[in-house]
Amino acid sequence: MNFSQKLLSRIVDTDFTIVESEQTNNLLAKEIAIGASKKVFQITKAGPQWIKMDDFSQEVVYIPCSTLSVNSTIEDAFLELRNADIALITNTSDQFIGFLTYEVFSNYLFTEYQRAQAYLKTILDTIDESCTVIDQDAKVLYWTKGAEEIFSVKEKDIIGQPITNFFSPERLEILNALKDGKSVYHSQHHARKDLVVMINSKPVYLNEEIIGAVVSETDITSQILLNNELYNTSEKLFILEEEVRKTSPSVNPFSYIKGNSPAIKRTLEIARKAATSDAAVLIYGESGVGKELFAKAIHNLREPENSPFVAINCGAIPSGLFESEIFGYEKGAFSGANQKGKKGKVELAKNGTLFLDEIGEMPLEMQVKILRLLQEKRFYTVGGTKEIEVDFRVVAATNRDLKELISEGKFREDLYYRLNVVNFKVPPLRERPEDIIELTHYFLYELSVKYNRPIHGISQDVMQALLQHTWPGNIRELKNAIERLVAFSENGEIRIDDLPNEMERIPQAAADEQADLPSYQVNTTEQLSLQEQLRVYEKDIILKELSKVDGNKLLCAKNLEITRATLYNRMNKLGIQL
Repeated sequence: MNFSQKLLSRIVDTDFTIVESEQTNNLLAKEIAIGASKKVFQITKAGPQWIKMDDFSQEVVYIPCSTLSVNSTIEDAFLELRNADIALITNTSDQFIGFLTYEVFSNYLFTEYQRAQAYLKTILDTIDESCTVIDQDAKVLYWTKGAEEIFSVKEKDIIGQPITNFFSPERLEILNALKDGKSVYHSQHHARKDLVVMINSKPVYLNEEIIGAVVSETDITSQILLNNELYNTSEKLFILEEEVRKTSPSVNPFSYIKGNSPAIKRTLEIARKAATSDAAVLIYGESGVGKELFAKAIHNLREPENSPFVAINCGAIPSGLFESEIFGYEKGAFSGANQKGKKGKVELAKNGTLFLDEIGEMPLEMQVKILRLLQEKRFYTVGGTKEIEVDFRVVAATNRDLKELISEGKFREDLYYRLNVVNFKVPPLRERPEDIIELTHYFLYELSVKYNRPIHGISQDVMQALLQHTWPGNIRELKNAIERLVAFSENGEIRIDDLPNEMERIPQAAADEQADLPSYQVNTTEQLSLQEQLRVYEKDIILKELSKVDGNKLLCAKNLEITRATLYNRMNKLGIQL
């Protein structure tokens, strides 16, 4: 914290007088001290002194002062004022500009502490996730409303108490952070026999010493169970979904984009709104996040059925061939050209969508022609003399920062504003780890059908490794990893040893804990009808949830995120009696 930024304008007193001479006698000093309406300082060879009248003896006293610069830190001020009750403040030219007392400084620090506590409390009261903070003795300092919801322990009951009074030590990941300085990120953790959470945990350091630990947790138990049951519908549900998509043009085109995380939901909402207009759309996102899927979904939502969707990868076309690929060419336009000529991508996209993928890689000389095309919807083929008029909607995508490219002179600013009417960013997979389980199950079944290799399950250690990986290649990398696992599977079993080499292997949990974890089972041999399977799975989910809460229907309905009336209705239809 810079001294001048945080203190000088607030608490440094500038009402003072400097006596330069060291020869000031006691009589003169007394007159100065008595008559002064402000603090008086004397500069000596030994350092500055504060001249004041002693309240009891009424004699002049000389009190040594510290010196602080406007560039001093809070730590510097604390150390200086600990040894002296007052300090003179100098500017960058070593001129004295004010003074600071220990009392004022202490009051300021206390006020700042109160402000920081107010901010911290508001932050913790605002977040939905469970967040727990413990001190070096494992006593709970902070316990959020999210923690109350997940663990059914009230803040007033746990604050100030050892966390081990409420939870078994072997299930407390936060203790590993406290004792060993171990941090975990997006790790699946078995917090209780019936509870699985996504966990982040870090130690709290002060002066290189661990003084506590913090853990944040998100309950994913229901997500795991629901994904298990949904996955168990296997081939029939998957095939049915594909058939419906083929036969029903009214199906939501965004259904191909998997995930239920808040990040992907926000992105889908923006994309849907973008699809309600003919405006140009610019999609940002790292490689492998699925930008083309979003582009196709926007196209399918706003264009009539059978309208063309023409994609151009601007980074894959050699600059010398770019113009002929985009605009096409007339017969004999250049040596080696097709004798019949060739239509360009723009003409093929007529009355549909032109998707300019990796637009940031487009050669600069082509950007002028693309800008004119977008403005006038007219172009000439290479070697052609007749102007062709064409109507289309444009969607562009990039993994580059276009504004940075503009500043470097590698992208035209006018083209940027033409493309950037509506824009959104597709979040990378590492920012939505809760979607990894759903995407894994989806790809696992899709690829098991492709390779005709029925998969009976995915073990906890494999899923843990998938959740821990940062996925620099995003969804494309995840799908490739799952494809590798399926291709290498034997007898319907997926092995952790078949994960790609760059992925970390997470050791399997102890057998007793592993036995309690929800399994990821896949049954592709069940001969029941789809409707019968769904009834079986629904009944099993409700019975398991009722068992967890000892038959408390209100709590069961709350955990399943349905009303109590809906729960009673489903229990009656499924023949569940308690």
